[in-house]
Amino acid sequence: MNKLIRGFLFAVFCLAAAPAWAVPIEKVISPGGIEAWLVRQETVPLISLEFAFVGGASQDPANKPGVANMVSALMDEGAGDIDSRAFHERLEGKAIELNFRAGRDYFNGSLRMLNEHRDEAVNLMQLALTAPRFDTKDVDRIRGQIISSFQRDATSPNAISSKRWWATAFPNHPYGREANGTLESLPTITADDLRAYVKRVVARDRLKIAIVGNLDVAAAGVLIDRIFGQLPAKSDLTPVPVVDMQGLGQRITVDLDVPQTVITFGRKGVFRQDPDFMTAYVLDHILGGGSFSSRLYSEIREKRGLAYGISDSLVWFKGTALMIGGTATRADRAAETLQVIDSEVKRMADEGPTADELAKAKSYLKGAYALNLDTSNKIAGALLQIQLDNLGIDYMDRRSAMIDAVTLEDTKRVAQRLLKGGMLVTVVGRPVGTTSN
Repeated sequence: MNKLIRGFLFAVFCLAAAPAWAVPIEKVISPGGIEAWLVRQETVPLISLEFAFVGGASQDPANKPGVANMVSALMDEGAGDIDSRAFHERLEGKAIELNFRAGRDYFNGSLRMLNEHRDEAVNLMQLALTAPRFDTKDVDRIRGQIISSFQRDATSPNAISSKRWWATAFPNHPYGREANGTLESLPTITADDLRAYVKRVVARDRLKIAIVGNLDVAAAGVLIDRIFGQLPAKSDLTPVPVVDMQGLGQRITVDLDVPQTVITFGRKGVFRQDPDFMTAYVLDHILGGGSFSSRLYSEIREKRGLAYGISDSLVWFKGTALMIGGTATRADRAAETLQVIDSEVKRMADEGPTADELAKAKSYLKGAYALNLDTSNKIAGALLQIQLDNLGIDYMDRRSAMIDAVTLEDTKRVAQRLLKGGMLVTVVGRPVGTTSN
């Protein structure tokens, strides 16, 4: 996409910066019975659409991890009677942004289009979903690109640490497999594997859709039927077992000759529907939620200068929930960094946060949410996630009150629940004074 078009789209996105709750969220039921959520923005000539199918990398064959990732990379590489080059030329010519991505639980897609190019954008997205080509030359090219990235990852401490952490936490489970595949699995994946994945996963029954833009309910219904109406009614998914993470209390050190030592740490978390989730969310922000005010940032970065940054976050899937974080430090300070992390987690478990920390966290989390919804595509993404988490169409209106309802006693109780006991830690580099246990 040329710089002029990119600049224009950026300006359009910025015009769509009104808070999501300033405009009613409307439920759309298409003539074909497909549901979507819509936020109208009549003054902006742009439509942003986000959607997700339940599936993701958890639906990869056990002996062929990486199928979903390859599908996501190839669905815009030609469809129907349009080959890859012509498909991309049509996208570029109309400033249409079409993307796919595969997570562990979901296969996501997004479409951004100027309203005047709606017909072309809808036609291309519909073809990509219903008739992806998976031509041999394109499959081989994308496969080669992914394998090249794996070869780079073989010497990346971040990639090695993450891979080892997930494999240890979830052995013999889809979450423990490499979502992007492996050097061994990628050469075995065929176009037939990709078609089989699409046939099983890309269906209407497990589909969620969010739309933000200049169209009304009737037009939105027509649009979603045109894109999704020809998909199979039912998916054929393999159930993903609910699983507890393994390896708590274990520390794994991987020797790698790199300047910095990378640390990944984590423990069990809470599911999104857990009654304690909002309390855990506030608590995690105070402990290490990525802001400059978190305890881990203060102790690791500001007071001791052990690392440039450190963060921790809640992560939830359909089959498990985690608190996971990471940092990078000098090899000769890795042991001290780990000691400080352990000490701060234990202190939070024993004492909980202070009243001042709780008040500041509440204020930040309420304000930051609105600031993060500063473009139409971010609003669409938020609407989609609310649907996937089954939080209700009025969640944005209720969220601040839910945060305000968290008490100091709640945080102390949840700190005891979540932070007692050991973590799973992976350390990659040449750390001094740190070994596996």
